[in-house]
Amino acid sequence: MGRLSFRSVTFMFIVAFFVWSSLNVEVCNARRGKHWRQHGTTSSVSLYKKKGKSHGSNNHHKSGGKPKPKYASPPPSTPISPPSKGYDNVPSTNIFDVTNFGAVGDGKTDDTKAFQAAWAAACKVEDSTMIVPSKYVFLVGPISFSGPYCQHNIVFQLDGTIIAPTDAKSWGSGIMQWLEFTKLVGITVKGSGVIDGRGSVWWLDTPYDDPLDDELKLIIPLNKTLLRHPPTPLNSSLSGKMPSIKPTALRFYGSFNVTVTGITIQNSQQCHLKFDNCIGVLVNNITVSSPGDSPNTDGIHLQNSKDALIRSSNIACGDDCVSIQTGCTNVYVHNINCGPGHGISIGSLGKDNTKACVSNITVKDVIMQNTMNGVRIKTWQGGSGSVQGVFFSNIQMNEVQLPIVIDQFYCDKSRCKNQTAAVALSDINYAGIKGTYTVKPVHLACSDSMPCQDVTMMNIQLKPIQERYHMYDPFCWQTFGELYTPTQPPIECLQVGKPTSNKIQADHDQC
Repeated sequence: MGRLSFRSVTFMFIVAFFVWSSLNVEVCNARRGKHWRQHGTTSSVSLYKKKGKSHGSNNHHKSGGKPKPKYASPPPSTPISPPSKGYDNVPSTNIFDVTNFGAVGDGKTDDTKAFQAAWAAACKVEDSTMIVPSKYVFLVGPISFSGPYCQHNIVFQLDGTIIAPTDAKSWGSGIMQWLEFTKLVGITVKGSGVIDGRGSVWWLDTPYDDPLDDELKLIIPLNKTLLRHPPTPLNSSLSGKMPSIKPTALRFYGSFNVTVTGITIQNSQQCHLKFDNCIGVLVNNITVSSPGDSPNTDGIHLQNSKDALIRSSNIACGDDCVSIQTGCTNVYVHNINCGPGHGISIGSLGKDNTKACVSNITVKDVIMQNTMNGVRIKTWQGGSGSVQGVFFSNIQMNEVQLPIVIDQFYCDKSRCKNQTAAVALSDINYAGIKGTYTVKPVHLACSDSMPCQDVTMMNIQLKPIQERYHMYDPFCWQTFGELYTPTQPPIECLQVGKPTSNKIQADHDQC
C-alpha cells in the first residue's frame, strides 16, 4: 500500500465519493416519494400534467407499458357529476316551485303574490318549469301570467289544486278571466292537478235575464212545465252579491304553440277553458266537470284561433262542451266524451250584424251522453261571412234531445228582430251519426235569403226514446244538399241539388 502513487490515492478517493453520493440520492428520493404521497392526489395530477407537457405524448414508461395520458383523469373516488336534475329531468336551475316563493297552500292563505313571484322568475329562463306541487291547495285570485318578453317553452306544472276566492271583494266590479296566460310562445300547462273555480256562488247570482240556449224553445215537456226555473240570487253575509261579469277559469290569449294536458278544470264561474287569438293549440287528456244546470259554463271555447287539436278528453258542463267561434280555421276535435252539456257547437255567429268566418272544422269519434244538442251550427240573423268545410263524423248519440241542428235564427233573448242578411253555410257534412234521441232527430233551419248549400248526409241512424218531452219528425227549411244513403228516420225534407235563387254576398261580407 505504501507504494501507492498519488494518482492511485486520488482515483480511489473519487470512486468512494461517487458511491457515497449514489447512496445519499436514493435515500433522498425515497423520502421525497413518501412526502408526495402524504400530500394527496392534487400534486399527483399536477405532476402528470407537467410530464405530459415537457415530454410529449410519445414517451413511454421504462417498463414498456401503456403511454402516459396527456391529462390524467381524477381517481375513482372523485367522479365528475352531471348537472343536478330536478322535476321531470329539468335542470334544478330551471325549476321554480311556488312554495319556495312564499306560497302556503293551506286553502285559506292568499297565495296570489307567491304565484306572481314564481312566474316572474320562471319567465326569465327558457325551458323553465313553474311547479304547483301536489298535496297542497292554493287560494289564488285573478292573475295574469303574461309575456311578451318571457322566454320560450315554459312549463306550468300543475299537480296540486288551485281554488278561486268566493268573496265579492276579490273580484272588484268584475273581471273577464281568473287565470290567464298571454302572449307566450311554447307555453304548456300540464299535470294531474285541479283548477277549481268554486262557481256555485256565481251560478246562484245569475240574473233572471241571463242568456238561455235558444234551442230550449224546441223542447216541450209533456206536462208543459218550465225546463228551467229562475235562479235565486245569493246574498249571504259571507260572500255578498257577486259581480255580474263572470270570469273564465283558464284563458290563453295571443299565444303560439299552446298545450294543455292532463289537468282537471271544474266548477268554473263561466267558461272553463278558452283560447283567443292563438295559433297551434293542443288539448289532450283533460277533464272538465261542472253540473249540467250550471249556467253558461262552456267546456272549451275557441275564438280567432287556428290549427287546433282537441282530443281524448271528458267534458261535462252546463253549456257547449266545445264551442267554436268566429275566426277559427283548421280545428280537429277527436275522441271526446261530452255530457251533460249542450253538445259541440259552431257559433253562435253574426250577432249584432257582425262578420263571422269559420272553415275546415272536423268533429270525429265523439260520444254524446244525455246532452241537449249533439252537433250544432248556430247563427244570428243580420250577420255576414261564412261557415264552410265542416265534417261531423262517427258521432254516438245516447239519449240526446236534438242530435243534428242548424239554426240560422238563433236568439238568446225573448225576442229578436227579423233581418235578411245571414252568415252563408256551405259544404256541411254528416256521416255515421248514430244512437238515440228524445225530442227531434234533425232540425235544419236555414236562412230564407241565404239557404244552406251542399249539406250531405250518410249513415244517419237515430232511434227515438220516449221520455218526458213531446217528440217530432225531422225538420228542414231552405236546406239543400244530398242524401248518400237511406237514413233512419227518413230525412225527406232535405232538398236535393242547389237553390234556384240565392242572394250573393257583397265582397265586404265574404271571408
